[in-house]
Amino acid sequence: MKGMAIITVKGLSMEFGEQKLFDNMCFEVQSGDRIGLIGVNGCGKTTLFKLLAGEFEPSGGEIIINKNTKTGYMEQHVCREPDRSAYNEVLTVFEDIMDTERELERLGEMIAAKKGNIDSLVERQAFLNDEFTRREGLTYRARARSALLGLGFDDTQMQLPIRSLSGGQRAKLRLAKLLLCGANFLLLDEPTNHLDTRSVEWLEEYLIGSGCAYIVISHDRYFLDRVTTRTFELENKKMTPYKGNYSAYLPQRDERRLTAQRVYDNTVREINRLEGIIEQQRRWNREKNIRTAESKQKIIDRLERDLERPDRTPEAMTLKLSVNEQSGEDVLEVSGLALSFGEHNIFRNVSMEIHRGDRIFILGPNGCGKTSLIKTLLGQYQADCGRIRYGVGVKKGYYDQIQSGMDSIKTVFEEIADNYPSMTNTEIRSTLARLLFKNDDVFKPLSSLSGGERAKVLLTELMLSKANFLLLDEPTNHLDISSCEALQNALAGYEGTLLIVSHDRYLINALADKIFYLTAEGIQVYEGNYESFLQKFRPFDQKEKPSPAAAEEKQTEYKNKKERDARRRRDKARLARLEAEIACQEELMSSLDEELNDPANTSDYEKTMEITQRIDTEQGRLDEMYSEWEELSLRLDEDQG
Repeated sequence: MKGMAIITVKGLSMEFGEQKLFDNMCFEVQSGDRIGLIGVNGCGKTTLFKLLAGEFEPSGGEIIINKNTKTGYMEQHVCREPDRSAYNEVLTVFEDIMDTERELERLGEMIAAKKGNIDSLVERQAFLNDEFTRREGLTYRARARSALLGLGFDDTQMQLPIRSLSGGQRAKLRLAKLLLCGANFLLLDEPTNHLDTRSVEWLEEYLIGSGCAYIVISHDRYFLDRVTTRTFELENKKMTPYKGNYSAYLPQRDERRLTAQRVYDNTVREINRLEGIIEQQRRWNREKNIRTAESKQKIIDRLERDLERPDRTPEAMTLKLSVNEQSGEDVLEVSGLALSFGEHNIFRNVSMEIHRGDRIFILGPNGCGKTSLIKTLLGQYQADCGRIRYGVGVKKGYYDQIQSGMDSIKTVFEEIADNYPSMTNTEIRSTLARLLFKNDDVFKPLSSLSGGERAKVLLTELMLSKANFLLLDEPTNHLDISSCEALQNALAGYEGTLLIVSHDRYLINALADKIFYLTAEGIQVYEGNYESFLQKFRPFDQKEKPSPAAAEEKQTEYKNKKERDARRRRDKARLARLEAEIACQEELMSSLDEELNDPANTSDYEKTMEITQRIDTEQGRLDEMYSEWEELSLRLDEDQG
């Protein structure tokens, strides 16, 4: 029920030694809340998850968890038995349901063999049947398989032992277990990592329809827009809640920062004005002037007491992409391009035209050859056939997602200095500072950098190249959200031509004016951004989605099936009890017949009449039992048919 607090956090603080991550944090999560957690790397988002999951103890404050809250956290779903299959590993979250299923099987066997107290066994069976149905025991295997399929496993991969799975597949396995564990409050830390676009879309639909409350950490801005309705920002050791998804949060954050700065600036100006008045009044040094000065000083004291300096805005890289000279109108013309590796055909019949100022994104299923196409256009791969022709004045700049072009022995400074020898040391350091390499950071060896830091070195070189045609392969991989925003803003202001391979749907939606969809048979061209593309073609979901009426009909059919199954189990249980009752009734009738035929009773008229009346009554009951048995048997036969 919406509106019930499932988690309440009061005055929460967390420290590791001298480092304080957050202080006096307060917030509430209600049932049904879908919250995105935003913050720079290292601000404590994952630590907060571990506190909410009970894995860490806070330095101060309290976390109040509603007694009906069951929390699910991906890190808790470790795969401990390497020889177990992926499918059976997911089924472990249904262990209690499987225990019920096994007990029902044993009870059925005992009732069939008439072992033990039949009434007690049948009563226990009926209770477990209802419990099994209530907990959706009829569908747990289908739900496990559906989750694995949605996350990118095929039927063969489901049967593979865990030890043979890749790190990404194991992460998907833990995610599947989390989604199916029955928790009503989920903590999702970068759940889209290792997922292709189709699996991400499946996850979005799953979360939206789950009804669970959750907090999600993600760098995927489009994903956050789809699955969240509130946003929590963890910044400067404080939590600030916002209404709406990621896109709604951005203008609210900017407005809050602007308002806080205005209030601060206005207050400082007022304090300065009042101090000027006090100085003037004290110079005049009359009794009235002294009283005025004291009055103004009290106002200043109150203003200074309430004055709150605006929080420092976290540093973000500042990237500006410019061109030295514009290219001609025709930038690139490709016709009949084909590529293969040995006997494996990557693509063929690729033809395209790119003109100055185009902002084109290449999409396509995993393994279709998007990166290979870029490398073929750059001459790094030799095409089997076809023609590639660049226009006049085209200067290319390339961003390599695997960051293979850098010499790991060099430092950050040396990488830039060697590629741009005309730059002075001051110019190099100033440029690197814009990408957040400051002080001794510029002398870090490239081998010691994180993926995000290496990406920023590549972006620095791209910025310095002043190329007029940028070919970018997954440029937002490794970047945090603020860096993705900075790159997006730089690309939006770029005056050259863009050809980008990316899974970042937010970036595509913001920048694309054309989409090239690559298949093994060539390229299909779609005008517009990502949303426009989806309206015309959904490559990641070839099956047409059912209409609302069809979906409702399917839901009704499923509900009716569950009701039929429940009724069938009740009928079977009643039939078993009835057969036992009939057997007892028949034994009673036999004993009454023996009693009626007993010579000691045949001469006693009253006794004979009493027994005869009782036989008639019990025979009526037996007839009713036979009628009910016949009706149940007929109904079960019809249901079976």
